[in-house]
Amino acid sequence: MTAQPAPARPSASVVVARDGTGAIEILMLRRNEQVAFHGGAWVFPGGRVDEADRTHADESELVTARRAAAREAHEETGLALAEDTMWPFSHWTTPVDLPKRFATWFFATPVTREAEVRIDNSEIVDYRWVTPAMALALHAAGELTLPAPTYVALLGFRDLADVEALAARLRDVRIQRFLPRLAPIEGGRCTLYQEDAGYETLTLDAPGPRHRLLMVGNDWQYQRAF
Repeated sequence: MTAQPAPARPSASVVVARDGTGAIEILMLRRNEQVAFHGGAWVFPGGRVDEADRTHADESELVTARRAAAREAHEETGLALAEDTMWPFSHWTTPVDLPKRFATWFFATPVTREAEVRIDNSEIVDYRWVTPAMALALHAAGELTLPAPTYVALLGFRDLADVEALAARLRDVRIQRFLPRLAPIEGGRCTLYQEDAGYETLTLDAPGPRHRLLMVGNDWQYQRAF
């Protein structure tokens, strides 16, 4: 009998952005290395959706996730985020062959430069404000570990000059859903997304569209051609 995949737990994460010099700066948090899921990685604020996050039985999953993202951000950073300026932009579900799985809504929201961050020094042990381009460069240099969803999100924000540009892009954005499948490659692994020609069969050289993330050491390559 084939083992059933672990259920994907509802969760939410939020990209907190502020104006920098010529580019937005993103709040990145470093998770304690003892944490089971992405221990030691640099991530956006977020966590699981709790039952208390749902205030009405008939409210949408998105509304509940937005509330959870704001709550988690406050618990992890001390920031009080305005839910009405938290824009959803993607949804990721952990691959079925991993033991811990999450179904995560990703939001983004602006804050002022005066916003004060206070981490708990327990689950979160460090933080930094960094431009998306710098975060990606630090990852490539092996100085900052990023989960795949964080990496892809940062790629999408690296051309934004300020939070006004962020708001303009996300107010009417089409939410993209990622349902990754894992495939081994020499020296690393590849995640295929559902638009990729090789997604169903895990055939990496299948002719056709490409939507995948190649991960070999710190050399990651995101391909999106569909």
